[in-house]
Amino acid sequence: MRNSIAILIVFLGGFAIMVLEIIGARYLARDFGSSFYVWVSQIGMILVALALGYAIGGALADRFQRLSFLAVLLIPAGLMTFFIPNYSPRLINAIIMRHPIDHSIPVVWQKLDPAIGSALIFLLPCFGLATLSPYMIRLTTRHLAHVGRISGGIIAASTVGSIAGVFVSGYILIDQMTVPNIFRAMGVMTALLGMVCVVMDKRFRE
Repeated sequence: MRNSIAILIVFLGGFAIMVLEIIGARYLARDFGSSFYVWVSQIGMILVALALGYAIGGALADRFQRLSFLAVLLIPAGLMTFFIPNYSPRLINAIIMRHPIDHSIPVVWQKLDPAIGSALIFLLPCFGLATLSPYMIRLTTRHLAHVGRISGGIIAASTVGSIAGVFVSGYILIDQMTVPNIFRAMGVMTALLGMVCVVMDKRFRE
């Protein structure tokens, strides 16, 4: 049961990250244009968030061996994601308006501005979600002889969730929901994952 819960949690975490990556790139394109730089910036920042989440999540898992600790990361990440439509326009406007209106934007900033926007909006929520995989590997591995199988299963579940997030966001969500509502839905799901971690904490400790 413990392994099944862990697999479901990391699946949904991987799903949410990819939805934020795909829909986030479209969201940034409204202000920064549908250029190659927008996609490079969004993919790059999500990878930065994943790298930080894996590294720091693993360290936190060794120190705080309680599933409920993930709520400290996931609930704020969910709130940030939920309110992206509310606070992000001001951030993006500040990035754009710092350039003189009567001058063309230098090429270097055409490349870097989308990366700054992506970092300010998506880095922290995706970082919180990325901590799930190393945390679940730490909490579900009880014997060194099983660490390969457990870690492989957790990483695979997260990756399958990411694959689902790519296709569901690209083929279904973008056609059925507005972009702000997609962010709100992912925010609610992320916060609920944090609450599930609190509820299931006792089972994991047993």
